[in-house]
Amino acid sequence: MKISSVLRSLVAATALVAGAAHAQVSVMLPANPGGGWDGTGRQAFAALNKSGIYTGSVNFTNKGGAGGTIGLAEFQNSSKGKADNLAVFGAITVGAITLNKSPVDLSNFRPVARLTAEHLVLAVRPDSPYNTLADFAKALKENPGATPVGGGSAGGVDHIALALLAKASGTEVKNLNYIPQAGGADTVTGIVNGTLKAGISGISEFQQFAKAGRVKILGITSAERMADLDVPTFKEAGFDVEIANWRGILGSPNMPDANYQEWVDRFSKLNDSAEWAEVLKTQGWEQYYLAGPEFADFIKAESERINTILKDAGLTQ
Repeated sequence: MKISSVLRSLVAATALVAGAAHAQVSVMLPANPGGGWDGTGRQAFAALNKSGIYTGSVNFTNKGGAGGTIGLAEFQNSSKGKADNLAVFGAITVGAITLNKSPVDLSNFRPVARLTAEHLVLAVRPDSPYNTLADFAKALKENPGATPVGGGSAGGVDHIALALLAKASGTEVKNLNYIPQAGGADTVTGIVNGTLKAGISGISEFQQFAKAGRVKILGITSAERMADLDVPTFKEAGFDVEIANWRGILGSPNMPDANYQEWVDRFSKLNDSAEWAEVLKTQGWEQYYLAGPEFADFIKAESERINTILKDAGLTQ
């Protein structure tokens, strides 16, 4: 009997090991293939695999639309309590939930890790009369309607950054003349041909045009100056604005504690790995790591801040 009991235990242990070796994680990418969220999820798991931190299989699901809220709504409803179900999301999601009246509630998920960020820059024509961010902010305050600014979708991170600058400079946010563009190249075209007085977007959208002399960057929304971009931060210029287009990982609602901690630990190891450092360098992403309860606090604060801005801008009630 004792031998039989031992054998049964060995078989059970073997099965558990086999299960762990062939583990599978399901990852919701709430965007179409090829975008930033899609790239973040796929690149992160490729680096996890390459570094040996997680070598199980991964099942990716792309479901784009409405700032990620369509995919996240499905994830919220279908993954409750599941151990290895994750989703990619980011700063855009926060405003999109409100603007689209989405049933998604970020507090329902388990915040695993904030991974990357891209800070925003404000750019003007090289021959613009605005030589500093203070020059531009003054013009914005004096006549916001005559100071059209281009950027991404209404209510997105670009729009919110401009609204924060407006608040910091004493400009009525609801009076801003913000014109959403299809992409960074369209914003640059508008700046160059004069239909826009300025544009605001991620640094990767404008940096190449700045190097080519097509636009002049006046400021960046990071906490400190970037080593390869000799422009002041908004804070240096006298405006208390810091915001980034960040991206991160959510765990399923009610994910078991043991699994949740395992994923937090895995992404913590990823953040310190040479493989992830190479991804960040190749993709031009900034390291912006925050995990667990601290990430939860950040999401809550960002939600409150962004929703306040959306109300001030007249985009929500």
